[in-house]
Amino acid sequence: MESRDSRCGAAAAAAGPYPGTRPLPHTPTRKILIPARPTPASAAAVPCRAAVARYAAAMAFPAASAAHARTFLVAGSTVPAPSLAPGLHVVATPIGNLGDITVRALETLAGADVVACEDTRISRRLMDRYAIATPLVAYHDHNGASARPKLLARLAAGERVALISDAGTPLVSDPGYKLVVEAVAAGHPVHPLPGPSALLAALVAAGLPTDCFLFDGFLPPKAGQRKNRIAALAAVPASLVFYESGPRLAESLADLAAGLGPRPAAVCRELTKTFEEVRRGDLATLAAAYAGTEPKGEIVLVVGPPLEEAAGDADVDAALARALGESSLKDAVAAVTAVTGRPKREVYARALALTGAGAASGPAADG
Repeated sequence: MESRDSRCGAAAAAAGPYPGTRPLPHTPTRKILIPARPTPASAAAVPCRAAVARYAAAMAFPAASAAHARTFLVAGSTVPAPSLAPGLHVVATPIGNLGDITVRALETLAGADVVACEDTRISRRLMDRYAIATPLVAYHDHNGASARPKLLARLAAGERVALISDAGTPLVSDPGYKLVVEAVAAGHPVHPLPGPSALLAALVAAGLPTDCFLFDGFLPPKAGQRKNRIAALAAVPASLVFYESGPRLAESLADLAAGLGPRPAAVCRELTKTFEEVRRGDLATLAAAYAGTEPKGEIVLVVGPPLEEAAGDADVDAALARALGESSLKDAVAAVTAVTGRPKREVYARALALTGAGAASGPAADG
């Protein structure tokens, strides 16, 4: 049976000279785009790949090692990347939906001399989606010690190095931190390109306070260390954000419920992806819901801040005693009311009791 390669070589030989170029990438014979030149008669006897190589040599095509095309593809149009400043460009990439990439990120990835990434197989999907030909080099926890000096040498030579993670913003629970530290120490420019972030996406979807939050990465995998870490975070007056894996989610939720009490929380899974899910409830309820399960996908856990407790009478009296020693009755009542959240009438009544002023001043508290 005639092979595909021999058919392709024969077709190339039989084509003969022709004007212009001919687009043939998807024809039934699977021919290629070839500039106008007479076809060597010997091409019929060589496989298709060899024929392509012969044509490339005959037409003096650029060698494979030549600089890559600095372009990217958007909505079917090829867009040239603008000139990029030398230095390290820290680029945020999508956490799931590849459509979340920014135009500036595409310009940078296409205009860079090299892209340093955690896993070249994962990052290749993004590069292929937008037809970006910039070379990829692996940079991760396991090869950082050997890969970092090479990247720093490229920066020293004035190259443009883009740094990306598998998903989201580099340096957030990923190995880019040491590279940035050493680049800064060596005096190289570091350019941040903001964009997708799993922790921020989860925070805004959780429905919990966002004005003050603490991101603590992954909780320790060992139970004892995890419980100690939770205890250390218990008094932090802010929402807490963690990354977690499916196999450890149930245990972490149970330990959080035991260590932090009935705080509201949200489990955010596969954000921006097809099976996106946000499940909300108090920590004990969520721990029970995920007990015995190992949900798949990327998970972000958001826990609300400590629940505010109403100040007791002793606390109010102590605060009033301090305030009355420094200000008038009216000002002391106003200050303690604001701090404790107790009703103004109650605070005023306790202030009167402390000062022995009696009920004569009574209703004036509301004035």
